[in-house]
Amino acid sequence: MVLSREEMISAIVEWEKYWNEHDIDRVMDLFHEEVVFEHWLDIRVKGKQNLYQSWVPWFKNHGGFRFTTEDLFVDEKEQKILYRWQLDWPSLEKGFEGKQEKRRGVDVVHFKDGKVIEKLTYSKTTVEIDGARIRLSPDEGRK
Repeated sequence: MVLSREEMISAIVEWEKYWNEHDIDRVMDLFHEEVVFEHWLDIRVKGKQNLYQSWVPWFKNHGGFRFTTEDLFVDEKEQKILYRWQLDWPSLEKGFEGKQEKRRGVDVVHFKDGKVIEKLTYSKTTVEIDGARIRLSPDEGRK
């Protein structure tokens, strides 16, 4: 199944809506069984069930998050989208835990058979916490 440009955009709009509703089951409905996900901290998860298990604690413990689309670049032929987003949430950064954070990044999303088969997530290394710009440094203790 090949998605049209409009169907690809609709899938991302739904994806963001379900994330913002904190509905992990609806989010997971959009993923292929063989999905590969790479997190901005270089965590790699293979398979829909493994991804679900890795995200359950995040959804449970970080219910204050909200994504906002900043831009979408759609390649219908290759079935890929570049999704530029802003994430607003309680910070997990050391020394700033629970303070309001704005993080910006991009997801490279690849569809196969009408579902997300690959999701690669990249985040800027500077975030805004409580209105101040904070440059993140590598810290293996972060989650």
